[in-house]
Amino acid sequence: MAVNSSSAKRMCCLRVCSISRLAMTGEGSDCAPLRFSRSVESLLDICAKVVAFHIPFQRIEERYERIPEPVQTRIIYWSFPRNERDICMYSSLSMDSMVNCSNSDHQKVPFYKGLKLYESGAVDNVLQVGFHLSGVVSVKASTNNIPQPGYVPEPEKRFRVSITFDRCKITSVTCTCDTKDIFWCQHVVALALYRIRNPNLVKLRVPISETLLQLDRQQLQKLLQYMIAEHHTEVLPTAQKLADEILQTRSIINKIAGAPDPTAGACAEDEHSWHLDEEQVSEQVRSYLSQGGYYNATKQLNALFAKVKEMLRAKDSNAARMLRLITEQFLSDPRLPIWRSQVAMQRQQPSFTYTCRLQGTPMTDKCRQLWDQLGALWVCVVLNPHGTQSEREQWRSLLEKWSHLPVCPLEDADFRPLNGSGLKRRISALEDSSDEEEEEADRMKRNLSQSQMTARRSTPPPSLPRTIFHRALEASHLQWDDSHLRYILDNERNMHLPQNPCNFNSQNYPLWNGTTSICCEIKLRKICLCTENIPTACARVEALRCHGYRQEALRLAVAVVRTMKRQQREWQCKWQLEQDKGTSSCKSSGISTNPIHSNTEGWIGNPLDPIGSLFDTLAEASLTFDSKPFDAYYGAFANEGNSSTTNQSSSSSSAVNSSLLEESPINTSTNILPSREKPRYQHVIVSESRDRNETYLCLAIEAALMGLGQQRLMPPGFYAQEKACKQEDKLITKLQDIELDSILVAVLRKQSILLLEGGPFSGLGCGIHAESVPMHTFAKYLFNALLPYDPDLAYRVGLRAMRLPILEDHDDPDEASLGVHNGIIGRYPRWFTLGHIEMQQCSLAATMLCAAKGDISRLRTVLKSAQRNIHSSTQLFKLAQDAFRIAVPMDGGPRHNSLLNAAFELGLQVMRMTLTSLSWRRRDMVRWLVTCATEVGLEALVSIMHNWYSLFTPIEATGPVASSIMSHSTVMRLGLDFNQQEELSTCARTLALQCATKDPPNCALNALTLCESDPFAFEAAYQIVVDAGSTAIMNSGQLFTVARYMEHRGYPHRAYKLALLAIKSVHISYNGDNHPSINDIHWACSLAHGLGKSELSSLIPVLVKNVQCAPILSDILRRCSMGAPGLGTCADGKRRCLKPLPLDKTPLRQLLDAAIAAYVNTTHSRLTHISPRHYGDFIEFLGKARETFLLAADGPIQFASLIDNMKMVYKGKKKLMFLVKERFG
Repeated sequence: MAVNSSSAKRMCCLRVCSISRLAMTGEGSDCAPLRFSRSVESLLDICAKVVAFHIPFQRIEERYERIPEPVQTRIIYWSFPRNERDICMYSSLSMDSMVNCSNSDHQKVPFYKGLKLYESGAVDNVLQVGFHLSGVVSVKASTNNIPQPGYVPEPEKRFRVSITFDRCKITSVTCTCDTKDIFWCQHVVALALYRIRNPNLVKLRVPISETLLQLDRQQLQKLLQYMIAEHHTEVLPTAQKLADEILQTRSIINKIAGAPDPTAGACAEDEHSWHLDEEQVSEQVRSYLSQGGYYNATKQLNALFAKVKEMLRAKDSNAARMLRLITEQFLSDPRLPIWRSQVAMQRQQPSFTYTCRLQGTPMTDKCRQLWDQLGALWVCVVLNPHGTQSEREQWRSLLEKWSHLPVCPLEDADFRPLNGSGLKRRISALEDSSDEEEEEADRMKRNLSQSQMTARRSTPPPSLPRTIFHRALEASHLQWDDSHLRYILDNERNMHLPQNPCNFNSQNYPLWNGTTSICCEIKLRKICLCTENIPTACARVEALRCHGYRQEALRLAVAVVRTMKRQQREWQCKWQLEQDKGTSSCKSSGISTNPIHSNTEGWIGNPLDPIGSLFDTLAEASLTFDSKPFDAYYGAFANEGNSSTTNQSSSSSSAVNSSLLEESPINTSTNILPSREKPRYQHVIVSESRDRNETYLCLAIEAALMGLGQQRLMPPGFYAQEKACKQEDKLITKLQDIELDSILVAVLRKQSILLLEGGPFSGLGCGIHAESVPMHTFAKYLFNALLPYDPDLAYRVGLRAMRLPILEDHDDPDEASLGVHNGIIGRYPRWFTLGHIEMQQCSLAATMLCAAKGDISRLRTVLKSAQRNIHSSTQLFKLAQDAFRIAVPMDGGPRHNSLLNAAFELGLQVMRMTLTSLSWRRRDMVRWLVTCATEVGLEALVSIMHNWYSLFTPIEATGPVASSIMSHSTVMRLGLDFNQQEELSTCARTLALQCATKDPPNCALNALTLCESDPFAFEAAYQIVVDAGSTAIMNSGQLFTVARYMEHRGYPHRAYKLALLAIKSVHISYNGDNHPSINDIHWACSLAHGLGKSELSSLIPVLVKNVQCAPILSDILRRCSMGAPGLGTCADGKRRCLKPLPLDKTPLRQLLDAAIAAYVNTTHSRLTHISPRHYGDFIEFLGKARETFLLAADGPIQFASLIDNMKMVYKGKKKLMFLVKERFG
């Protein structure tokens, strides 16, 4: 461990004698060991304790010329830290995080390593000289491995440790080990624990300067010479240097009075703080940041933030110091300029943000979360209720300096200036109704005196864009000297305050509206003009809690919640007044085109997490006595391990576990980890409250419900939206951990009703802005919580929250290929989390459908709401699948036919939604709907076949739909009799003919297959194919396929007719040797040859006309010249064996002439562009041509003529002609 020293050595004056002459008796510096006793402490010890804790020893020496040695030794004795928790703080992670650590992790912490060393007796030679403690810690070699013969054991290691302390704080530590860490090493811990637990065994000496005063010249010389002799290699150069300086009269050392004494305590002017190795803190943070977003690095940085919080709670001045060091390293991160350039690019290119999201944003969300924590911690630091003005100014200057750095991250990670339609929407969201009372209030605000507006002007106007430190800068201007605030925090009920109605509720309980509250009379109505909003008030609560003032934080939290409750009632009254006036107008879903109110920045998603702070403060006061600290359940480390699980559960929350739903819908909420330990709460009545039901736990739940139910606009930017979702999930998880009783159920009922009747001020009210954040996740919690106690209210909440306002006016009912709506992604601010929102909407609908499976009326209501409000076909399909799984359990449980019918209706809507749009799950949707209809019964199958045109494409209807319905397994599953089977077949044939008429190319073959059992339907389908082939609607390949099918089914003449139509649409040039229809043409010729001479005679003219490829014609000629193939599909059932056809007569004569002509034309075409490397292939081609020529009577003459003509025309190709002459003469 590196050597660390205090900031300055204190100079001790060379007094003649400053202590009593107890040394003359031999006891001066060798005071006897002090033993603890159970008797009452002496007055000397009591005074020494106080003095040692509060007063620097230098001040005592300056004040008193002579200090008795017993007094001096007792002060020194009590100056060492007395609490092991302080040692643990600087040698381990935060105490809250260690609660969740395993036993193996505990053993790795330096504090516990040092404790083990102390308990094993490894500390020796402990000596305390003044304010300096030294000792030796021996570490034995590891004995885990069994020594082998000839193995030399590792020698025991001894480390020298020294500790300097002052006023019960360790100010510097030194150890000879090579440990480099933020925390103290295990050897320092072992020595400190030894001194705390065994103070009477430590040899205690007064400061060395006092001992030296008792020595004469000869003794001092001997002491110095012995020291040099003992440590000549280390001390001798320094001793000689100092001696030379002392011998020089004008040297600096002779101009300074006194000499430094490291054992005499720190200077009174030095900063009095615990030892913190700033260099190591900076180095470790720099190392963690260089590792990027790896799990361990993020975990360690979270541990440092937790350590800062722990220091704040302990009122340790090193908290701000450590946070400053962390911030400086964060701002020195070399990745920041790259990220900032991306922000600049984002402002210039509107589509840049979304493109980055698809390709991977360089700044990870984990890194942004760390920056958010950093900014929130600075808010807590600057809001220290007992911070001095100089400290505030120092912090403010630092924050301003950091905020002006070009690489400083922005508070809104996806900030982009508003423009165009996005700006208009946001401006309209900020505009309230123009009622006279508000105009009068504005005039009153403008007319307030200069002194009354001082507090408002003290906050600097926010600049755009706001950096991560702007909230801390604003918080640095807040004061704690307001009389009403002191009245709340100090709980001084005897303090006389003016009864301002803005500061007290109807029960005369104090409220907290802000630093300056002014009550104005406007039209006989009292209006409070507040200068501090709820998030700022909650920041005060969090600051008090972080700085260890838990009772004060609790009192202020109670006042803030009471203020929120009164504000909620005022909003409800205002909405009721608007309704009475008839000025409010909204759609049936509760969306208003001209809302009278909207919150651009909600409490949920706020960087300060105000509702989370309120809930934690109040819930912590409700923990049972045997519970762990509250932060141990929901602290940074608890969430660190579960973050991936939480995100995963959030992303897949729409898939409802059917078994859980079957047993209890209340247990289906997301983000619940069954293995996680949950806190245990109890009701604690609010101090001095006359309402026995007003407990801290009730207020915590009320604060959470009001925050979650607040109407708020969707924040711009992906990260802001994702952060709001995570805060909401985290708060709901905490609510789910609370076991409800009658008191809490009453709170839920009351708040649910208030939220439903809250109008545009509530996310569950009527008249809200179209861009308001949906309440699906929150409503799901309320539904599950209220269902066992008040089902009617539960369904009211769920049905109201089912809406998705942003999609109300969009005609595009389905997603684009990227999974988000085109209309939403093309606007600003974009709804990046729309996919997550739709999942939560689907999850809410699934929960409600499951709960209503036994009540047909409610089930129909929920079904209609889901069909009206769910705009995503994918989510609607998931909902249908969930309902189907519950309605038809896999384990053979009881069926729920009403829920099955609901699932079927949802499936029908999915089919209608995706009929004209692309969906990658369309095939699964079609297959599932047939399965669902099969479970519903015959009527459902008949229905989907009768209405196929509104549900399926023709190819889907004749393919997977009809084939699945007509399969044997379906018939057996339904147990159909003959008449029912015939009814089903008739529907299928009708469907097949309709589809074949609408789309012959894709449906003809399936239609023929479905119509096989009915001759009239089969003939009709065949005629549809013939007509499509005649009008070129079907291509040759499709016609050949159907023709082969006809031949296979025993209809060769119909097959021939279709094949003839197919050949008429085929065109093969002279070089089409690899045409895809060659095999089909061979099959068609073979079919015609087998049917008879007349069919072949009709086919060959068409073949000669459309095929100019000589090898193909030659091959067909040879096949037809042989005996006709037998046909097993003839009408008489016998194979017809015909004689070979002559080549010199029709119909083969025409084919032979065409083949010869094709060879001649092909020969000249190939010679036109032939290259030497193709000479060999050309000779082989001529060989095959000669074979065809020889089939004709005058063939040899024609071939010889062709060769002579080639020699004459292409005589320039000497090599080729030589090869031709050599082969053919």
